Amino acid sequence: MDSIVQEHFGYGNRSASVRLIDGNQIMVGVVSKTLARQMAQDSELDLVIVSPDVDPPVVRMMDYNKYKYEQQKKKKGQQKRSAANRMDLKELKMGYNIDQHDYSVRLKAAQKFLKDGDKVKVIVNLKGRETEFRNIAIELIKRFQSDVGELATEETKSFRDRNMSIVMVPKKAALQKAQEPPKRKDMSAADEVSAGVQHN
Repeated sequence: MDSIVQEHFGYGNRSASVRLIDGNQIMVGVVSKTLARQMAQDSELDLVIVSPDVDPPVVRMMDYNKYKYEQQKKKKGQQKRSAANRMDLKELKMGYNIDQHDYSVRLKAAQKFLKDGDKVKVIVNLKGRETEFRNIAIELIKRFQSDVGELATEETKSFRDRNMSIVMVPKKAALQKAQEPPKRKDMSAADEVSAGVQHN
């Protein structure tokens, strides 16, 4: 049980006493190392140095395996939150003469990406003589932006040369609304049923 504290004292601080924190995180005070080890063993806990550079060093009674598990779990949670907050850029390419079905597929994909919190870049490439239809391509991009609606706001756009594009970022208000469960509808439906029962 006290292997951790023995290792630290064997190579570090030579103090005969320690400042002890018990398993309930209450400061016990300065006690001998022997008493600290005995109290940890009696409580079936490990004795871990938390501040080795002070004199006397500060030690704490804890379940070290549980502590390591909780620290790892906390670290994973932080990594997940960091990943969730990271905004990826999704690209969608269209031809100036895209048919309605393919257009709808890309529109639904864009709406899903935006609801998931990602940026969306819509690209229309014109090849060769297709530059004659540049105005159609521009109107297509504007139509796409309009169909996306309140989910996004424009970040950048480029209508130069043969490669035309627009980058849209999700609006915070729309994103929060999309992630909220539909509680109000359920409640209103329940209220209507309840009111109908009382009326009868």
